[in-house]
Amino acid sequence: MRHTGFALLAAMMVTGPLLAQQRPHYTQYVLNQYILNPALSGIENYTDVRASHRHQWVGIQDAPVTTYLTVQTPLGKKDLRSTATSFSGPSVNPRGRQYWTDYLAAEPHHGIGLQVLNDRTGPLSRFSAMATYAYHIGLSARTNLAAGFGAGIERFSLDGSRLNFGTPNIDPALASSAVINRIRPDMSAGLYLYSAAFFAGVSVQQFVPDNISFANNTVAPVKGRLVPHVFATAGFRFLVGEDLNMVPSVMVKSVSTLPPSVDANLKLQYRDLLWMGASYRHADGFAGMLGLNISSSLNVGYAFDYTTSQLNAFTKGTHEVLVGFLIGSRFEEKCPRNVW
Repeated sequence: MRHTGFALLAAMMVTGPLLAQQRPHYTQYVLNQYILNPALSGIENYTDVRASHRHQWVGIQDAPVTTYLTVQTPLGKKDLRSTATSFSGPSVNPRGRQYWTDYLAAEPHHGIGLQVLNDRTGPLSRFSAMATYAYHIGLSARTNLAAGFGAGIERFSLDGSRLNFGTPNIDPALASSAVINRIRPDMSAGLYLYSAAFFAGVSVQQFVPDNISFANNTVAPVKGRLVPHVFATAGFRFLVGEDLNMVPSVMVKSVSTLPPSVDANLKLQYRDLLWMGASYRHADGFAGMLGLNISSSLNVGYAFDYTTSQLNAFTKGTHEVLVGFLIGSRFEEKCPRNVW
């Protein structure tokens, strides 16, 4: 047979009642919260470009594979003052105590961005492109608030040629070898509160609910339903000595009809050079993370997920790679100032 249980599950996620979270997982979300929250558009003083590839549940046929590209940049931001995050010599840690002393809230400014996502599970794939906008203001001398929204389109595709259930199929759409597509609008919105020492954000993805299914060789609104996904994130940064930063954080995902999903993370960063971290996803598994700031314009991160669910007997784990480019940083800093 050409199908697996995951192919069937992928089709059921759209054509039947809501059975699972419909948005991808991101283990290294703390390195690019923009993929979750449009309010981060333009949060830094440079153009931030990030690309990620995630291969989930390696060893299981038709398991999810997620790839994305994000680009976001500020408009009218005037961070021209000196900062402890710039390179100040080998004996000075740009993430040391002076960072907290010198940190000031940003002047009011705009931000724009673009998110491109391709998510595939067996015969079902989702491609989306979304433009985002945010406005940032200083609530106090050291605290910022941003509000943002995103709008775009997404295309669902079902490859009927990859479905073979071994029995006559009563649905001509699934029996067909054609690729059936559905294009729909997509929207997101979010708020993000941040300072030198903490962040807290809330966002809604898949903002516009929609009915969707594949039937009669076309896509018709019958049973399946795409519902909003709410993401809440929070984290705190503190020093461990002069050279180490520790950042505990949490992400809570909420989808109607499902219990909330909770990710707890801990990131330990040495100066502005390298970092390592660990993550725990409730009732699902653990992850280890490692990253390196290669230069003031390039950084990479890698995560490996180990599942503790029943899938552990069939999978060799999940791999996720993230590459970041900092274009036009006025401070020539290796690490973002506001995204950790």
